[in-house]
Amino acid sequence: MSDATLTLVLLAVIVYPLKAAGPLVLAGRTLPPRVTRLASLVPVPLLAALIVTSTVAGDRAWVFDARLLGVGAAALALWRKLPFIVVVIVAGATTALVRALGG
Repeated sequence: MSDATLTLVLLAVIVYPLKAAGPLVLAGRTLPPRVTRLASLVPVPLLAALIVTSTVAGDRAWVFDARLLGVGAAALALWRKLPFIVVVIVAGATTALVRALGG
């Protein structure tokens, strides 16, 4: 078993019980409004960071390729308030077209 696989398995063994413990510990109690408000703000920047990381991060270097244009096309489609499935198709089609054209 490689080091990466062992690390992933160990993290899963640790994280899943912690995640399951939340509902057990709270057991019907509600969180303070401040914590609830803060928790509702976390997903948006986290998702944005994930998108940026998977789009332009390479092996110890920035990578600007067809994926970046696909994300840009998706952002434009979202700005135009198109349905989500259309946004996904636009992003995929843009990325595929740029790659087919050699970009």
